[in-house]
Amino acid sequence: MRIQRIEIEGFGPFRARQEIDLDAYAGDGIFLISGRTGAGKSSILDAVCFALYGSAPRYEEGEKRLRSDHAEPDDRTEVALEFTTGGRTWRIERSPDYLRPKKRGDGMTPQAATARMFERVDGAWEGRAARPVDVAHLVDEVIGLSQQQFLQVILLAQGRFARFLLARNDERQALLRTLFGTQRFEDYTAALEQRRKDAVAHVERGSQALIARIEQAEHTAAGILDAGIDAGIATGETEGGDGARAEAAAAGSEPGLAERIARLERAALRARHVAEEADAAEQETAKAHAAAEAEHGARTARRDKQRRRDTARATLAGLDAEATAIDALRAELDAAQRAEPVRAARDGALRALAALEAANDALDAARAAWEMRGEVEDDAPSPADPEALDAYVSAAQQRIGAWQPVRDVEAGLDDAAAALADLRERAADAAARAARIEERAAALPAERERIEEALDRATATAATAESHRQALALREAQLDAARAVADLAAAYAAAVAAAQEAKARKDAAEARLDELHRRRIADIAGELAEQLADGEPCAVCGATEHPSPAPRRHDPVTSDAIDAAERDRADAVQAEDAAAGARRAAELALREAEGRAGGRAAADLEAEIAAARAGLTAAEDAAAERERLAAERTRLETERQQQDDRRAALIAERSDLDARIAAGAEALERDRSAVAAARGAFASVAARIDVEHRLVALATAYAEAQRAAVRAEATAVDARDRLQEAVEAAGFDSADAALAALRDAAERAALDARIREHDAALAATKATLMDLELEILPEEPIDTVESELALAAAKAAWGDAVKAHTEAAQRARALEDGVERIRSEHEKIAALEEEAAAIRRLADTVAGRAPNAKRMKLETFVLAAELEEIVAAANLRLAEMSGDRYLLQHTDALAARGAASGLGLEVMDRFTGRARPPHSLSGGETFLASLALALGLAEVVTSRAGGIRLDTLFIDEGFGSLDAETLDTAMRTLDELRQGGRTVGVISHVEAMKEQIPAQLRVEQTPQGWSVVTQDAALTV
Repeated sequence: MRIQRIEIEGFGPFRARQEIDLDAYAGDGIFLISGRTGAGKSSILDAVCFALYGSAPRYEEGEKRLRSDHAEPDDRTEVALEFTTGGRTWRIERSPDYLRPKKRGDGMTPQAATARMFERVDGAWEGRAARPVDVAHLVDEVIGLSQQQFLQVILLAQGRFARFLLARNDERQALLRTLFGTQRFEDYTAALEQRRKDAVAHVERGSQALIARIEQAEHTAAGILDAGIDAGIATGETEGGDGARAEAAAAGSEPGLAERIARLERAALRARHVAEEADAAEQETAKAHAAAEAEHGARTARRDKQRRRDTARATLAGLDAEATAIDALRAELDAAQRAEPVRAARDGALRALAALEAANDALDAARAAWEMRGEVEDDAPSPADPEALDAYVSAAQQRIGAWQPVRDVEAGLDDAAAALADLRERAADAAARAARIEERAAALPAERERIEEALDRATATAATAESHRQALALREAQLDAARAVADLAAAYAAAVAAAQEAKARKDAAEARLDELHRRRIADIAGELAEQLADGEPCAVCGATEHPSPAPRRHDPVTSDAIDAAERDRADAVQAEDAAAGARRAAELALREAEGRAGGRAAADLEAEIAAARAGLTAAEDAAAERERLAAERTRLETERQQQDDRRAALIAERSDLDARIAAGAEALERDRSAVAAARGAFASVAARIDVEHRLVALATAYAEAQRAAVRAEATAVDARDRLQEAVEAAGFDSADAALAALRDAAERAALDARIREHDAALAATKATLMDLELEILPEEPIDTVESELALAAAKAAWGDAVKAHTEAAQRARALEDGVERIRSEHEKIAALEEEAAAIRRLADTVAGRAPNAKRMKLETFVLAAELEEIVAAANLRLAEMSGDRYLLQHTDALAARGAASGLGLEVMDRFTGRARPPHSLSGGETFLASLALALGLAEVVTSRAGGIRLDTLFIDEGFGSLDAETLDTAMRTLDELRQGGRTVGVISHVEAMKEQIPAQLRVEQTPQGWSVVTQDAALTV
């Protein structure tokens, strides 16, 4: 990937559009981005990252103020980036969200973030994506690097340079996971851990169920085998006791289970034998019960026949004594049945006589009512015979039919008048409501305009909330850092003093050790001379004569003294390393705090925080006011629509009311004329109809009464004749005799039942007695007590045998089924336990638990391989930059106190032959190691991303921490990076680098405060 051109407008410190042509530096291969602190050097890298990914590394946490504070309201904010990758050239144009003036009216309105991406085809730009989300997808497809990967391999941003080298094990793992996408291995570990838990739980549940089933079977088998086995089965105790059983249940098997299962199998065999014996005993008792039951049944049957014979004899004697009374009842029933037809004829004659009397009374009343009908104008007949009355009624009903509709109209006249008055009132009310609606509609536009203006002001103020919130968070973080600078400076001074003191102690210990070595060497001849003896060869020259042995020093140095001095020196070196590391850590903390404070004073930050808080409060209040005004505007719009609907409805309502009023008035006048004509001399049409109805009723009743009286007289004569005929037909001398013989239905039924009962009992008793007399039965009562007792004893014995057989059979079946299930479950649990053990070992190993001696998880193992490749790539440059003194090496040593391990880094110092922690390096050494590691990381990441070619590289880090010699080494490394056509951009304000890098991109502040970019004239030709 080669970045060719950067265009920045209204972004960061740049107000006017700045165009940077990076192709101009392709010939040199390396260029310097220089400028004073705060001029905006790093903002160029922010613009590159923003154009590609929509965010800048320095604004990932805190205030995201991408728009330039120097931009006027109408100025644009946009970043454009042109680059080539994979033989294709692309251009991205991106703007953040910010506030701009409204196109209509006053105030500000939010401008949404935009992004577009183009490809150069045949010399022209063709659009490929027009939305931020589409641009993000296309960038991912074209570049193949995430933002985190881009910041590690192309844009080495300030504050991130040494993070990977000095990170803790878990921090390094998080970064590598992001770069290499190894989260899936953590998911594999979690899935395997869940399988382990499920497998162990499955075994535990199966084991517990098996133990419970065995104990249940042992309880069922209690008492079947011999006493020793019975005790073991009944209590469930086997070798190992409860503790062994509980431990084994957790592991999936229990000591002694096989023995317990074998005992249960023997118990099942014994239970089957007991059930067979119980079956034989049941069959024997069943036979004895059947024999006793047959004997007792025979005795009982003869005793019952004997009793029935004696009872029949007594019953027959009683029935013979009742024969005379029964004959009298037969005669009474016969007379009653013959007289029954006379009852109906008598009842008919009585009803006819009563009807005749009632008809005559009704005729007298109807005649009186007709004659007293009063003085009315009518055409009543005289004489009033039925036919004349019928003609009068017909004529009157015709008159009533003609008046009936007019009566209904008369009854509704008042309602019609009231309805007409109501319609007129409703019309007046509709007119008043229409006037009110017109008045409110005229006031709505002014009220809506007022709300719109207030809403615009509130929206503009509320849109600044996020800006104030971000500014507040940034200033608060800077204030915390500014307040911490003093304490960290004191801590750094103390660490420097401690490091100097430790170095002095180390130098003294080394000098002491050198002095002891010098004295020991100087005295070595005297030490050897002390061991010479006459006639014995010298250990140095072999001579047997020793004419002039060297004398010993008066203060000899012993080996113990040298060993003690060596230990003192080692302790001093270790203390000096620790103090140096503490100094570097204190310096790093101080520099980080100064960077986070941004060089700002605490008092200035406090004032800005107060202002930001006040602005945020105002913006939040405006947001609440905006919501209220928006709701009010919606309410007004709804009200306007409602008013329009009501106006239209009122127009239709008034038209309808006017038409109904006119029609109602005309109909009311027509109905009043018709009623007056039908009323005549009466007070109302209804009164005239009521009088006519009364006359019709009187005439109809009088005519009907005359006809009913004639019919009743004829019916009475006919009924009297039918009564006399019925008496003669029944065989009675007179009607009184016939009526005396009558009985009601209940009495006749009782007589018939009594006679039938006597006849049936007599016949049945004779038949029974005849059958029983044929059998030879003794006269003395037959005894059944003895056979009954024998039957009860046989039945009880049979019941006990059935119960014993049922219990024995059930127990045998339960034990056989239980043993079969226990054997099957035992085999399944053994297989499950074996599988669970394999899963457990694999899950523990992958999760970094025993038997994994390194405590290294699967994901860590994969990342460790990547880290080893990164270290190998980094060492190719670090060895040269450090003069073959330092090499990075990956360590999987166990971390202290059980912390995660496997991704450690240490520095091998070839001067001492010992490995050192990265924090023990000096500032310059840390820079070199970080640079080598960053470049090695970039190579590995790009190879993983499909072998992406890196033709452009930016480094934004403190070269000012390097001395002259180390700076030269770093420059040689950077010089090597540009080989193969790569262009390297370095951000620094170090004067020595300005001298060594002629190609420069200068960022300068104008007197107005914003910044501009200047490229060397020679480079832009």
